[in-house]
Amino acid sequence: MGGFFGVVKHSDCVNDLFYGVDYNFHMGNKRGGMVSLTKDHHFVREIHNIENAYFRNKFEDALSSFSGNSGIGVISDTDAQPIMMHCHLGKFAIVTVARINNLEELEKEFLEKGNHFSEHSSGSINQTEFMAMLINEGKTFVEGIENVYKKIRGACSILILTENGIIAARDKLGRTPILLAKGANGYAVSSESCSFPNLKYEMVYNVGPGEIVHITADGFSQLRKPNDKMQICSFLWVYYGYPVCSYEGSNVDEMRYICGCEMGKSDRNIEADFVGGIPDSGVGMAVGYSVGRQIPYRRAIVKYTPTWSRSFTPSNQETRNLIAKMKLIANRNMLKDKKVVFCDDSIVRGTQLHDNVKDLYTYGAKEVHMRISCPPLIYACSYLNFTASKSEMELITRRVIKQFEGDANKNLKAYATTHSPQYNRMVEAIRKEFDITTLKFNPIETLVKAIGLPKEKICTHCFDGSSYD
Repeated sequence: MGGFFGVVKHSDCVNDLFYGVDYNFHMGNKRGGMVSLTKDHHFVREIHNIENAYFRNKFEDALSSFSGNSGIGVISDTDAQPIMMHCHLGKFAIVTVARINNLEELEKEFLEKGNHFSEHSSGSINQTEFMAMLINEGKTFVEGIENVYKKIRGACSILILTENGIIAARDKLGRTPILLAKGANGYAVSSESCSFPNLKYEMVYNVGPGEIVHITADGFSQLRKPNDKMQICSFLWVYYGYPVCSYEGSNVDEMRYICGCEMGKSDRNIEADFVGGIPDSGVGMAVGYSVGRQIPYRRAIVKYTPTWSRSFTPSNQETRNLIAKMKLIANRNMLKDKKVVFCDDSIVRGTQLHDNVKDLYTYGAKEVHMRISCPPLIYACSYLNFTASKSEMELITRRVIKQFEGDANKNLKAYATTHSPQYNRMVEAIRKEFDITTLKFNPIETLVKAIGLPKEKICTHCFDGSSYD
């Protein structure tokens, strides 16, 4: 995934830029970057690896080198950013939240035309640099951004820092959000609304799918109207979004609460002493489940927050597995001889769930009932890289389907249909694999109801394969 932040003020913007980008840290774990425009129109840029450190720790010492009234920054799960350009459009810096599925095809096309690439990341073309080159093909920024929309397959949202303010362009299907906020001395723009309150900005506008806006310290204007169709990622509410954030007017924690409440109201066939949430994104659902099921909520698993942030994630899988276990601590005194319900956001590979369930039984739980806020993940994400999965076979559902069908791609529609014989068989197999007393997933209808937007405006591709480019 990834997140970005930009600010344009009548006064110095550096502190707002620094903390605004930091409030996107939960959205990615590979690179962090900031760039500001000085009063004499020079760009000052820093990019750091944040795979093994916090954003703040990497950038605090460099803050004194930044100055100016405007800047943009990014937390990236893909490339080193921002990229700085000097071309016929003028001088500009660019950050993106994107996934280009046809990058190799477009790279070949560009090289055959005599173009070259100056920056690489992990041996591959830097996506953000490539999008800057696509923008350069236009006679104007708007024409160039429309060129990006036309040529890439996948998703892309963009912030461009120019000598005359910031241009914000949301993905053509709005898969990721862009939000505008007004402060006493200027405007800010971000992927995450949690960037605004403590910096004294108030939300004023949701940029629409494909919409392009120009932002200055005095206000913003529309450069391109929004598209009619939208496919905003439902997993923003399920997992990635911070609890206080809202997208398209729908709050993340409220959505999780509704998912839990709806599950609790219908879940009458088990007896349990209390419900708990797997931190962090399972907590809101657990609170809702407690209300819906009318059983107590207890914090039987807590996250050790002093050292383990969700985004503080190393690059190799073995160490990620260890951290998934180390950052959560079960409370033995609460669990002994208890029948417990635990709520979590999703099951992807199942690594963390396996360790959590094992610990719960080790600490004396008599029964462990797992309740998942979303449907089973049947399809890998083709648009936003919301998991680190390199293959659909990393999804536990696909491994189970292959076990049953001999082909991991067979009968997917049936397995994605709630309460079909294939669906029930798959869920039961997952339950047995983790030795869970009972296992239930929320149906897609509950997910959509909790988000509060029409189904056709939400991307649910990972659950039902329904999205489109």
